[in-house]
Amino acid sequence: MGRCRQAGRAHVAIIMDGNGRWAAERGLPRAEGHRQGVESVRRAVEAAMELGVTHLTLFSFSSENWSRPKQEINDLFGLLRRFVRRDLAELHKNGVKICVIGARGGLEDDILRMLDDAVELTKDNAALTLTIAFNYGARDEIARAAQRVAEDVKAGLVAAEDITPERFGTYLDTADLPDPDLLIRTSGELRLSNFLLWQLAYSEFVFVDVYWPDFTKELFEAAIAEYQRRNRRFGGTSARSTA
Repeated sequence: MGRCRQAGRAHVAIIMDGNGRWAAERGLPRAEGHRQGVESVRRAVEAAMELGVTHLTLFSFSSENWSRPKQEINDLFGLLRRFVRRDLAELHKNGVKICVIGARGGLEDDILRMLDDAVELTKDNAALTLTIAFNYGARDEIARAAQRVAEDVKAGLVAAEDITPERFGTYLDTADLPDPDLLIRTSGELRLSNFLLWQLAYSEFVFVDVYWPDFTKELFEAAIAEYQRRNRRFGGTSARSTA
């Protein structure tokens, strides 16, 4: 996908985990868990805007998810199509800027066009930057960035000794987006699952022991309150969290 560029603060990233287990515990098909997960996405976007979050990044489809059953992948893509068709106009009206990060390979043409159209339509909005990590894996992102660096060095556009961490960051999918201040993961799992490995270097983590379909505005607010109680040190002196 195209790289997203926008300055700002108060960035929350979420690993939306637990749709399948939510459905299994209720004797429902996994597709229903994913459908309820989309409802949670809507609630999370509304809550982010109400809580003053300026950037919200959601891990929606991992590059590792291709190993899931074909029917489940088809269901996920169908939900994405319906979400964009149903919600895009409302998001645009509310000033939401949509960005998409991840690899384009393997995606159907209509999915790519739909995502590109959503990005183009909302590119000038500023109330909230909603970044969707779709067909995304952090190791793949870093490898693609390294390939672009190598190409620029070979072309003489940049010297190898000038590749600092800051310069390297401009080759990532997230480009000039601020690094997340807070990562939230639902379902009680305590791992990153190949999500934003570079960008989360100094983020605060909050793990919430509910499945994604049960994630509410109150839980979002509680996670931000927990973040605000922490002192962020960035490897040096402490700094009170402000998001």
